[in-house]
Amino acid sequence: MADKPLHEGRNDLSDAILDRHRAIESLREELEAVDWYDQRIAATKNEDLKRILIHNRDEEKEHAAMVIEWLRRHDAGFGKQCDEQLYRKDAEG
Repeated sequence: MADKPLHEGRNDLSDAILDRHRAIESLREELEAVDWYDQRIAATKNEDLKRILIHNRDEEKEHAAMVIEWLRRHDAGFGKQCDEQLYRKDAEG
């Protein structure tokens, strides 16, 4: 399974729960990769390497967005929160 262990027995979990676990772990990994690339981009002095790292980081962001969309479509509660919280004109920040 994914890098994080299941908290309940695998046989006690539905396929839908296991797939959501896979998606959530994938999302965590993609966001962690974005953070790592951001740090590498900030640290390097080599402009050619920086361009490559920026490209790689942006691909990780695309992957994260794809997983969020999958979760939105396959988890009604998550989808509802996305509808209510994302792209709000009144959001702070």
